[in-house]
Order: sequence, then C-alpha cells, then structure tokens
Amino acid sequence: MEEEMTEKRIKISVIVPVYNAQAYLRECVDSILSQTYQHIEVILVDDASTDDSGRICDDYGGQDERVRVVHKENGGPGSACVAGMKAASGDYYMFVDSDDYVEPDTLSGMAAHLTRQEGEIVCCNHLQEKQKKTEPVYSAIAPGVYQGDKLEREIKQRLVGRQQRILPMSRCMKLYQKAVFEGNEKYYDYRIRFGEDSNMTYPAMLNSTRIVVMKDALYYHYRYVESSMTHNYDQGIYDSLQRVRTCMMRAALDKGVPDAKQAVNREYCYMLLFVMKNELRNPSAGYRKRIREIFGSKENQERIRSTPLSVSGKLDKLLYQAARHPGGVLIPLLRMVFRLYDRKN
Repeated sequence: MEEEMTEKRIKISVIVPVYNAQAYLRECVDSILSQTYQHIEVILVDDASTDDSGRICDDYGGQDERVRVVHKENGGPGSACVAGMKAASGDYYMFVDSDDYVEPDTLSGMAAHLTRQEGEIVCCNHLQEKQKKTEPVYSAIAPGVYQGDKLEREIKQRLVGRQQRILPMSRCMKLYQKAVFEGNEKYYDYRIRFGEDSNMTYPAMLNSTRIVVMKDALYYHYRYVESSMTHNYDQGIYDSLQRVRTCMMRAALDKGVPDAKQAVNREYCYMLLFVMKNELRNPSAGYRKRIREIFGSKENQERIRSTPLSVSGKLDKLLYQAARHPGGVLIPLLRMVFRLYDRKN
C-alpha cells in the first residue's frame, strides 16, 4: 500500500542521453518501459547520432505516450542530460546510459525510500557486465540513511580525495529529487570527456539534504566494454582532467566543503595516476617526452609532492612513483608491462 501511494504522488523522469547506441538502445529503453513503477516518463535525448539511434528514438516516441524525444546538436553526454532535465516534468530524475539497462523493479525499489524531501538522493548498486563475466559492485560506504551532520561528515566531506570512492560518481544508479541540480549549470563544462559524470554529480550531491544508500539492490546493469576503456589511448584525457579539477574546486569552495582545496587536490593526484596509465599506452615514439611535459611540469610536481596520498595496490604504487619521477627508468619498464598486458587481453 505504501508503494502504491508513493507511485500516485511521485512522477519520475528517466533521462537517456543517446549517441550512436543503436546496438544497445532497444534493450535499454525496453528495460525502462518495463518498470513495475508506472508513473514515469522517458526522455530520449538524441545528441546528433550518426547511426540509426535517432530513428529508433522516434519509433519509441510514436509507439508509447510515456516517451518524449529531444533531438539536439552534438554537445556530449553532459549537455544531453541537461537538455533532458529541461524537457522533463517529473519530480525526480534518473539517468540511464543508452548502452546500459535496468531491472524491472529498479524504480519501485528506489522509490520506496523516498520521502518527498527536497534534495534527497537514493543510490542503488550495480552489476558490471563484462564480455566474459558479470561482477556485482557495491558502494564502499555502509547502507543506510544519511542526513544532517551524518550526511555532512560521512558523505559530503569524503566524496572526493580518496583512492576508492565511498559512492560512485556516476550520474547513473541514483534517483535524484530535481532540486539538487538547481543552480549548478555554472559548474558544467561540456568540453569534458573524461570524468564528465563528476562534473554533474559532485555539485548535485553537495546540494543534497538526504542520501539513502541501499543494501544489495543490484538494479543497474553497467556495460563495461573493456577493450575500448582500458586499452585505447586518448590524448584528450589530461585536458579533461584540468577542466574537471577547475569545476570541482569551484563547486567545493562555493558549497563550503571543509578542506576543499586539499580534498580536490588529492582527487586530482589520484586521477593523475589514470593519466599516467593512459600516457603509457601512447603509441607515439615521443611518449616519454609527453609524460615529462605533463608530470614534470612545476605545477604538477608541486601538487604531487605536497599532497600526501594513501596508495594501495602494487600497480598504483608504481604509477605513483612514476608520476613523482617522470624522467626515471620506471617509465619504459611500466610501458613494457602495459604492452604485454594489452597483447594478452
């Protein structure tokens, strides 16, 4: 009875940013339209796809009155999500990436934790769908309800600056009361391609007044395409990291996060380890020069050496040492390790 009353009161807008996702889009949308929770709308935002995704979106829009389609100029997933929010009429938002899908009782299970409190967020867990296996992924923080001082102390002050995040910074796997996004557009940089989720999610979570971390609740299926994510070199990652740091710092300072500069600088240094990993996969013969330019810069060396990090895991410890000594012999040795790994995988 309680779930039925919640459903009558609360409308949920499920926003799907779509770009060249024709291979997975139907599975994604079908999983949303099959929800046991009925009071929903689905906003499909076609970000100028060049494949058949736009037509598929229009097909759904013509077949189901719950589906609304937005076609826009290409601007990246962040801008597509914002366009979706502007078109949405729901009290709460959930984001689902167009190559992922959700369990039928996702929204019913998450909505059962809602109180209609302005600024609340409900977080579920997810399944990582790899090519050969499925792995459950749980939040690192204990399940429960966080609000007041507990929310400030145990979540907001610990969202960034840790090797393992207490909660995923993905915009997905969360049900947001819409007010958490109000006033945050000034922190968005649509040029970010790596880490763009945190560009939207971090200020939203800092705006929250109540966060529910669900136990179990493996509702969201995240499609992990390992070959594209871990083996390919992306020259734009470092530039994106600079933009993420700038936006994150502005949000943390504006919203009064204690020790904001230290937390964001730690987050930046941990993300530099991913940049190092990426640069070691640079196919260019000039990879060592680029590593020295990035990690040997006065600004980065000062941040790395003045920001204490707790680094666990043998590989990350080696990457951290390589970042501290970018001209050393460790660089070519690590490059050889990654090349051998990529050939086997």
